[in-house]
Amino acid sequence: MSSIETGFVLEENAGAGVVKSRNKFGLALLATFTTAAVALVAVTTPFVVPAFRRVCLPYMPATPKQVENILSAIPTKSSQSKLLTIAEVGSGDGRVAIEIAKRGHKVIGLELNPWLVWFSRYKAFQSGLTSRTCLFRKQDLWKVNYNQYDRVVIFGVEEMMKELETKLSAEMSPGSQVVACRFHFPTLEPIEVIGEGIDSVWVYSIS
Repeated sequence: MSSIETGFVLEENAGAGVVKSRNKFGLALLATFTTAAVALVAVTTPFVVPAFRRVCLPYMPATPKQVENILSAIPTKSSQSKLLTIAEVGSGDGRVAIEIAKRGHKVIGLELNPWLVWFSRYKAFQSGLTSRTCLFRKQDLWKVNYNQYDRVVIFGVEEMMKELETKLSAEMSPGSQVVACRFHFPTLEPIEVIGEGIDSVWVYSIS
């Protein structure tokens, strides 16, 4: 083979190598973008899907003052007082449920977003709490029967309060209480109002 022919062969091989390298780079780039897109969908879906339900309950962390007002409506467990079973509806990142559990009561946080449920469990573990006193569940609030709870804490939105008032009044036992945050029930009269503005907490007794 002449030197000229050899040169052509080398150039062809070099060109083929460049094409292969570009193809590999393109595939790697496509795989990266695909993985990123799948991860983005997986992370954002639990936050977006609730918006398509009949009532959207957005994640809005409780302010320190809101937590303080809620705790003032719930007695600390003592050796003489009754152990309360408390549900927090829309428990978010778990901060309220965890603080209530520290007062000695059994708390179940009900949250639709699985990422927030797992984060809450982690924070409860960090706080030294076990699932026997502070439990978080992925749960639709409309599919829960609330007759097992002595107290229900709810961070609701205005659009849901009328329907939720009807549900809780029908299911909870006489003498049990509801602690509503940010928005009050439309017809029930509160036995106590704590705080003001967005930090307001309404306490209701079920008769």
